[in-house]
Amino acid sequence: MSLCTVNTSCLFLLVATTLIIFDKFHAREILMKINTTDHSSLVLALTYSRTTRTTPTTTTTTIPTPKTTSKRPSNYILADMTEPLKEVRDGYIISLNLGTPSQIIQVYLDTGSDLTWVPCGNLSFDCIDCNGNKNNKLTTPTSNFSPSHSSSSLRDSCSSPFCSDVHSSDNSFDTCTIAGCSLTTLLRSTCYRPCPPFAYTYGEGVVAGTLTRDTLRVHASTNPNSVRDIPRFCFGCVGSTYREPIGIAGFGKGPLSLPSQLGFVHKGFSHCFLPFKYANNPNISSPLVVGDLAISSKEYLQFTPMLKSPMYPNYYYIGLEAVTVGNVTAPQVLVPSNLREFDSLGNGGMIIDSGTTYTHLPEPFYSQLLSILESVINYPRATEVEERSGFDLCYRIPCKSNDILGDDELPLISFHFLNNVSLTLPQGNSFYAMGAPSNYSVAKCLLLQSMDDESDRYGPAGVFGSFQQQNVEVVYDLDKERIGFQVADCANLAAL
Repeated sequence: MSLCTVNTSCLFLLVATTLIIFDKFHAREILMKINTTDHSSLVLALTYSRTTRTTPTTTTTTIPTPKTTSKRPSNYILADMTEPLKEVRDGYIISLNLGTPSQIIQVYLDTGSDLTWVPCGNLSFDCIDCNGNKNNKLTTPTSNFSPSHSSSSLRDSCSSPFCSDVHSSDNSFDTCTIAGCSLTTLLRSTCYRPCPPFAYTYGEGVVAGTLTRDTLRVHASTNPNSVRDIPRFCFGCVGSTYREPIGIAGFGKGPLSLPSQLGFVHKGFSHCFLPFKYANNPNISSPLVVGDLAISSKEYLQFTPMLKSPMYPNYYYIGLEAVTVGNVTAPQVLVPSNLREFDSLGNGGMIIDSGTTYTHLPEPFYSQLLSILESVINYPRATEVEERSGFDLCYRIPCKSNDILGDDELPLISFHFLNNVSLTLPQGNSFYAMGAPSNYSVAKCLLLQSMDDESDRYGPAGVFGSFQQQNVEVVYDLDKERIGFQVADCANLAAL
């Protein structure tokens, strides 16, 4: 049977078989997640939507392969861009304008993966085990992309370097191999069939689709009425998913990522995530800026260097040196060196990832940090909330006037990164209320989690998640290979 006629069940059976064949680290690796001379930038609208899940949402890249640079014509000039916002679950979303005529598709922002993909087909898109979210993700007619309604849509070819990127596996069960295109022929660009369907895995979810080219329309931030069409933008047109009802805009460092395809791989981008209290407010958004505008005049930020993993180059790595609880430093609890160094295989380091909800730390460091917090917090434990939520440290906090956002005496937590960069998490970025107040008290839980046992040994040693980045301006300076932090009121920043 050719791949063009493989049905959804067979494709997901193929995915499952592939994951079984992969060794544990490779499974985790896919589970986790224009060269121009003008000084242009890209600005997209960004919002945060509250997640109701208590487990982390992790999305990262597939196994890296040799990369090629995507180039645009020399007369290509990219304008700034602003997109409308919609609120959905489990992350920060941006709007993509794809196709001819343009269709507005809303997707998650993910700095921990490269592939941009959208659900395809309003009726044919199949989301398996989506816990009732299939029809809850977006209810507008353009919530899914329809290639048949776009005159500029076409399948990518096997000779495309993007095809070899999305099929970056030596596994004999890979769909490229089954289609008769070995990885060798793909890398040599000598296979001229349409790029075969791919499978991509995020945490507990799986997506399957085809690599597609179409026009991406951008809007100038300096002049919202000015638009620029980006032809042949490459993305995944996904027809079937498992627990993934909404698409993703990949902002990793690989050539498939949105910044790379738009020519900003040597420039940068920045974001300022709104806090949870604005999750259901459609009138407040925060900017995601891409290009020179994102990295210019940012010397007021503290910058820590991007670390480079010799094996996994498409993640954004930073090095963690210390964690401080309030004014108490615990010298006996040493931050392990693998949170700032790599072993000979490229394992270690801490990635910063908007697609992972909560910061993850390795054991035994995570448990030692919990012990320090327990020793300085005098509130009674809310053990019933811990059992129900899955979080490890919850307290019953007095709540005057039943105001869950009121002050408390919970200690602030500071992360200290390489180059003497200290980031004290804003109030609400470490402990957060698990529900409405009751009898003038509220349960607040520490929203940090431990890496699983296998993750402690393979891949990144830690993850700095999006929840801890709320009300923090974060700048990815790709030109100088550094990441900047500055605590900010993101709602007010968006209004400027």
